Amino acid sequence: MTDTTQLPVRPVSYDELTALIGRELGPTEWHEVTQERVNAFADATGDHQWIHVDPERAASSPLGGTIAHGLYSLSLGPALSATLLRFDGFAHSLNYGYNKVRFPAPVPVGSRIRMRATVTAAEQVGGGIQVTMTQVVEREGSDKPVVVSESVARVVEGG
Repeated sequence: MTDTTQLPVRPVSYDELTALIGRELGPTEWHEVTQERVNAFADATGDHQWIHVDPERAASSPLGGTIAHGLYSLSLGPALSATLLRFDGFAHSLNYGYNKVRFPAPVPVGSRIRMRATVTAAEQVGGGIQVTMTQVVEREGSDKPVVVSESVARVVEGG
């Protein structure tokens, strides 16, 4: 079941985190992928491959135009997920990384994307709680997701 009521969800304890396991949150609002944003990402990362930044050349490619970097879409994960699940009630939280990331479909410039997230685990570890979420980024008008990732965060109780 998708939950769009009272987002973001704001758990404040280990028990509240474990109660979220299996619950899909979202979707987020749509995020528009513009050529300007893709170019800025290319500038920030130094990845100026033509399929991302050269609309004329990309127009004659099998993709028919420029596409966002896969890592552009992944990099939106923390901001998008924060609109679904916030750790404000904890003393500290941080992005711990990703266990798995896949980019099943391209994101053409001009597309809109959004995220759904499901908490899949919350485990007590030394110094805090490790929270694992499956994040699925979808493109408007497409049946295939553009990013499927398993993100890992660490939080410390006591706000």
